[in-house]
Amino acid sequence: MSVGHVARAFEDANIATVIIAVKSFETRMKMMSLPRVLLTPQLLGRPLGNPFDEQQHTEILNTAIKMLETAEQNGTIQDFH
Repeated sequence: MSVGHVARAFEDANIATVIIAVKSFETRMKMMSLPRVLLTPQLLGRPLGNPFDEQQHTEILNTAIKMLETAEQNGTIQDFH
C-alpha cells in the first residue's frame, strides 16, 4: 500500500510513475486507483522475474518505460505478456 502513496506523491510533483506488481495483486492495485500499473505473472516478491534473468528483467522494464510513453489516462493497468 505504501508504494501507492509514494506513487501518488510523485505524480502530484509531476513525476510520472509505473508500479510493477505481480498479477496476484491485481484486485488490490485496482482498488488503490493508481496511475499506471504493470502486472507480471511472476512469483510473489519477484515482480521482475527470477534472480539473474537479465533478459526478462530488461523486457519488463522496457514495457514499463513504454507505459510512461503511451498511457493516455490515469488508472491504466496492463498485463505483461
